[in-house]
Amino acid sequence: MAHQVAVYIDGFNLFYGMRSKGWKRYYWLNVYRLAENLLLSGQQLSIVKYFTAPILPDPIDPDKDKRQTTYLDALAALPGLYIEKGYYRSRRYQCPSCGAPKTIYEEKTTDVNIAVAMITDAYADEFDTAILVSADGDLVRPVQTVLANFQRKRVVVAFPPDRKSFDLRNNATAYFTIGRGVIAKSQLPNQLLGSNGHVLHRPLSWT
Repeated sequence: MAHQVAVYIDGFNLFYGMRSKGWKRYYWLNVYRLAENLLLSGQQLSIVKYFTAPILPDPIDPDKDKRQTTYLDALAALPGLYIEKGYYRSRRYQCPSCGAPKTIYEEKTTDVNIAVAMITDAYADEFDTAILVSADGDLVRPVQTVLANFQRKRVVVAFPPDRKSFDLRNNATAYFTIGRGVIAKSQLPNQLLGSNGHVLHRPLSWT
């Protein structure tokens, strides 16, 4: 029987890693294909789960949320990909320098959702190896929990571009950084049919 692999993708951690590298041309990413391209010989995908949150409208970039909606609709059309959404919460903030009030937005529940999914799937024996695509140090605890309770299971951390976590690195079975080549060959077609029957196009600013 093939070695079963589950892949858990922290969507924003991956996106901001690509953004910090200036890889806008790769934002139209097929995350299921990415998961396939991370496998080693003899391994087989059992689960691919993508975790994100719908962003709020941005007056500075009024098309920002529309681009994300288009992208999530494209991902929803991929067979075998499970998408779990968190949410954003606004919080008032006073600038310590000038005292001006500001509103900041925080993504909530993604790390909790990933932790619950990894541990639940481990108990359901859905994988031999879990690949965690994230550099969020808050995920150290679920990594530790899986490894402590399932001695034959492995947790491999795949760091997004330009992202690292020493805590994750030191607690995982193994780790590596996702390179440009694997992202470049894991792109969606420029247009595809969404699950609602509409044709979805790669946003022009992502070309």
